[in-house]
Amino acid sequence: MKMYKTIDLCAGIGGIRRGYELAGCFKNVLSAEIDKNACLTYEHLYGENPMNDITTEEFKAKVEATDYDILLAGFPCQAFSRAGKKAGFEDKIRGTLFFDIAEIIRRTRPKAFMLENVDNLVTHDKGHTFATIIEVLVKDLNYKVVGVTLGDDGALIYEPRKFIRNSRNFGVPQNRPRVYIMGFNREHFGSAVDNLPNELPKERKNPIYTDLNDLLEMDADDKYFLSSGYVETLERHKARHEGKGNGFGYKIVNLPEIEHPVSNAILATGGSGKERNLVIDPKAGVAGKVIGSKQTPLNDRGIRMMTPREWGKLQGFINYAFIDKKTGEDKFSFPEKLADGPKYKQLGNAVTIPAVEEMAKFMKKWLTELDKT
Repeated sequence: MKMYKTIDLCAGIGGIRRGYELAGCFKNVLSAEIDKNACLTYEHLYGENPMNDITTEEFKAKVEATDYDILLAGFPCQAFSRAGKKAGFEDKIRGTLFFDIAEIIRRTRPKAFMLENVDNLVTHDKGHTFATIIEVLVKDLNYKVVGVTLGDDGALIYEPRKFIRNSRNFGVPQNRPRVYIMGFNREHFGSAVDNLPNELPKERKNPIYTDLNDLLEMDADDKYFLSSGYVETLERHKARHEGKGNGFGYKIVNLPEIEHPVSNAILATGGSGKERNLVIDPKAGVAGKVIGSKQTPLNDRGIRMMTPREWGKLQGFINYAFIDKKTGEDKFSFPEKLADGPKYKQLGNAVTIPAVEEMAKFMKKWLTELDKT
């Protein structure tokens, strides 16, 4: 079987890389990440430190000197300046990480790429951001982007919403819509790229969990239970927003009346990601307990935050992506001294590995077809 070499940009803790490795014919040869804690976890998992800055000429030269086939990147959503009609693509996107990714694609011409982003990308700046990205990839860089066709007049035809995929359809109980953009090098493969399907995979056939109840680990450590004072603050905050007709406020996601509970998106910002994903845990002896780190006794309803382990399961890192096929042992772990804060941040920033794995299988299938032509 042919192995394709990948590079992993804005790598975080390597979720995109891992999804591709699981698809079976991708081997990573270079990575880039600048968050120190994320680099520690990445090195702990893969045995290599990805500390590289994609905005530097030094790194771009390193990519040029690297023999690779596929560029992978999960990049942040940033606004582009509204450059005039005659502006070159560099001027349209300058000052953003997408500029650096596009520049690397232009200079190294990989066979294919996959980019991942938040779902707001399609509506960001009234759609201008997404339209610019697609135009740069298709027209300036000459890639066939899955889901984009050219009209007779050369106009780009596509539906932005069709680039969104939700993690909950890929085997994990998390409502996490994300944008996936996949492109194939028209220069390299020729007109055969026009035979590609017009949409990326929409689901995974065999779910990993039936719902959230299947994934939660009850009797969690006391430190994850909210203090009674904190619960009261959240109640007041919620009432205030409801009075204004807003849907903000905390959410308990596994209430008994919910038939098949699903979590909300877990977020790197911590607070909102955690407070919109509270769970009831019937652990005995918690109500009214006084523990050192909290100013008031623990609440009497069993309300707690999800643990980093549970977040790890929601993203497919724990109990899935690192299981040793021979022994059945889960090889995923964080560096020993890493605090919970960075764990939540890293998992909230990460991709859902089972969703990426389906994208990787799609890419594997079509690269194999295109390489025959």
